[in-house]
Amino acid sequence: MAILISVVLTGGSALGKKENVENSLESIHEVATRSLGSLCVTEQFRSLSVPLDTLIFESARQKADLAATLLQDLGVAHHNGLQDAISKNLLVSDKMVLSARVLAINASTGTLVNCAWWQRQGLEMGGPKKIIETGMDAGHRPNTDYPWYEDADSSPGLRSPKFVESPPNVAYKGWWTYPYYSCLARRWLISYSVPIPPPGRRGLKGFLSLDVDVSHLEVNQCEAKSSKRFSNEISVFHGSHKCHNSTSECVYRPILNTMSWTRGRYQCACRPGFYSPHHDGLFNGSLVEVAWTEYVENSSRSWETIFQCKRCAPGCHFCKDPSPCLATYHWPFRITLLVFSIFCVLCTIVLNVYMFKHRKLKVFKVASPIFLSITLFGCATMYLEMAAIFPVLDMYSCIATKWSRHLGFCVTYTALLMKTWRVSLTYRVKSAHKVKLTDKQLLQWMVPILLVMLIYLGTWTLSDTPTAEEIMDNDSLRFKQCTYNWWDHSLAIGEVLFLAWGIRVCYNVRNAESLYNEARLITYAIYNIAIVNIMMIAFQLVIRVLKGQGDQWDNRARSRGVTASFSLNGIGLVPEEAPDLYQENEELKEEIQKLAAQIEFMKIVHMEMNNRHVKPKSGGYFTTLNAPTVVHSPLTKQGCILSQSKPPEEL
Repeated sequence: MAILISVVLTGGSALGKKENVENSLESIHEVATRSLGSLCVTEQFRSLSVPLDTLIFESARQKADLAATLLQDLGVAHHNGLQDAISKNLLVSDKMVLSARVLAINASTGTLVNCAWWQRQGLEMGGPKKIIETGMDAGHRPNTDYPWYEDADSSPGLRSPKFVESPPNVAYKGWWTYPYYSCLARRWLISYSVPIPPPGRRGLKGFLSLDVDVSHLEVNQCEAKSSKRFSNEISVFHGSHKCHNSTSECVYRPILNTMSWTRGRYQCACRPGFYSPHHDGLFNGSLVEVAWTEYVENSSRSWETIFQCKRCAPGCHFCKDPSPCLATYHWPFRITLLVFSIFCVLCTIVLNVYMFKHRKLKVFKVASPIFLSITLFGCATMYLEMAAIFPVLDMYSCIATKWSRHLGFCVTYTALLMKTWRVSLTYRVKSAHKVKLTDKQLLQWMVPILLVMLIYLGTWTLSDTPTAEEIMDNDSLRFKQCTYNWWDHSLAIGEVLFLAWGIRVCYNVRNAESLYNEARLITYAIYNIAIVNIMMIAFQLVIRVLKGQGDQWDNRARSRGVTASFSLNGIGLVPEEAPDLYQENEELKEEIQKLAAQIEFMKIVHMEMNNRHVKPKSGGYFTTLNAPTVVHSPLTKQGCILSQSKPPEEL
């Protein structure tokens, strides 16, 4: 009893509670396996050190409190018949009560004066039966080893350590005991005892007690969430199993038509993603309990080696052996592609910085630096797709893959197409006024296209988030691939139509002249839709700058009389920057001189054709020093040969 009391007193801490549970499970195991030792020979009782939830026995407690109040009011000195009636009726009125007793004890000497003890015998045997227990005869002291009886020196108003503390904010007249095994009844019991103080210092004090059979309760050592919790489960034992929680889970195995408490009434099943070569991954709880005891005693390591599941191969949801479930990736090839993609991203960043540093050079001004930056940004975004699909695919990597691929394509292709469209509009103009489209206007037209793509991708991500699905190869090995559905197909159709419009625009400007042939290079890029070609455009501009030709005009364009102001792709050069007035003045002077020469030419031709008698003026437009000059008029196919040696009349 001293050991029991010391264990109960230490039950406040978590460690003490765990020890109490383990000691109680050991006692349950001894009782279940009949390894009782001195039990049922000398002790007659085996108490546990953990309490039970007594709310399910609330009706029996209330009846016991009511009977104790009645005995206290009437007294227990001269009412032997009343004591017998109360004890007997407690058994009859409540089927959970196995025994009931009322003791009358001399308050001065502590000797037993009277005992009314009734026990349920079964309906087939005539109902309750009055018994006389050894050591409880008149004139003897009650045996204090009984779990339901108070200590000899305890005060009626104070709780003995043998009893469980009452729930908070609840007024009980008595106390519940810890569960115990009774050798006489061969059952697990829990008792409720109520002391009845005497009316004065002397006289008889009473003691009422009843025993409740709890053998029908179940010792479920699994977690409460691992099985459906019933009211007949002892909650204090939940979570006391010995399965490896990280690799296996506890599965409770209720045994029907049994009234005995048993330790290890569960199985340890390997969790998904784990396996065991022993027992097919399903271990008997009794064997696990024994192995755990040996592990604690350092006598065996089987609890760690045999009863612990092993992790399956990566990607296996269920397995029976360490065989692989995922297809093996060609990592050297994947790493090579990743390194190349990252290198391309760094190259686009370097090119963007280099272009921004030399943005005042004509080769960059003509090509619109802001659109060059947008194009390079789109290329870098597309290159990042390889970084998104490099690891094992999941939901987030699939989202990044869709966004980097389609958004990068939209940014790059739209920037190139806007510049080509400007060339197309300028090239096809038929009026005398120049069509001047600034970069700001092109950006305003570019924003709706990008906005449509952003709305589409955002709606796609929120409503039908792309995920990674598993696909089996020929060897039944799984690998992950991002799902493809009608969102992908719809976007692919839209991009094809967008490309078709771009090809039509490129076809319209196939003969257009532009500085550095940028329009033709953009056309090639749109035709091929290839990253390499886009990078070649940037490399070509860089090489031109490195060769020192960045401030020179295209020689072929100059030979054909194409000036900078007439360049179809150079109209509206970066209106956000301050214009080069000297350069514009020189270009305007050149254009005015050419227009003046053409006007003079047309004037003289018309005059000579309508006035053939007029001689050409010496030193005039058609005068040559040594040889005759042949001039073809734009109004006639027949040429006029003017000579200083013959007058006009002779012609």
